[in-house]
Amino acid sequence: MKAALIAAVSVLLSGCAGTYFGTTRTHYPEDGFMANLNALCGQSFEGKVISTDAVDAAMASQRLVMTVRDCSQSEVRIPFSVGEDRSRTWIVSRTEAGLRLKHDHRYPDGTPHALHMYGGDSVPHGGTERQSFPVDAFSIALFNANDAAVSTTNVWNVEIHPGRVFAYELRRANRHFRVEFDLTRPIRE
Repeated sequence: MKAALIAAVSVLLSGCAGTYFGTTRTHYPEDGFMANLNALCGQSFEGKVISTDAVDAAMASQRLVMTVRDCSQSEVRIPFSVGEDRSRTWIVSRTEAGLRLKHDHRYPDGTPHALHMYGGDSVPHGGTERQSFPVDAFSIALFNANDAAVSTTNVWNVEIHPGRVFAYELRRANRHFRVEFDLTRPIRE
């Protein structure tokens, strides 16, 4: 009887395990977050600036569009267009410890911007609908080297509320930026 119970529990628990960087682990909220991102793959959504910082007025007056593309279980790329400016792509990828958010910024000719591939790794076990990414050491060094020390305390948050809203947010002392995209109305881009 005891052996049968152990076997049944083992079978049930094996359904909660997955392979991750060559090791078996139980499912974490990051898995659900990536699944939520992948569910949006191939779709574009229009957004608007929700925060009220005066420095964001120019961006708030532009058409904001994100397109979820280049999707896999390990990485999702999200180009973010501000009017005709298509220089930004958010990249969410898996790491051994969770998720990573990077910002791929490029000049119009496609060459990398001086502030390129900055971002951070997620805090342990964020949620399936929200992940926080404090600035990483690479980004701090990049910001300091490029006269952007004000950004060395950045924390980015990405939220996916399936069927409702996708949000991208930046927070630091004296700075709050948030843009929300309406997931109820995919657009043709």
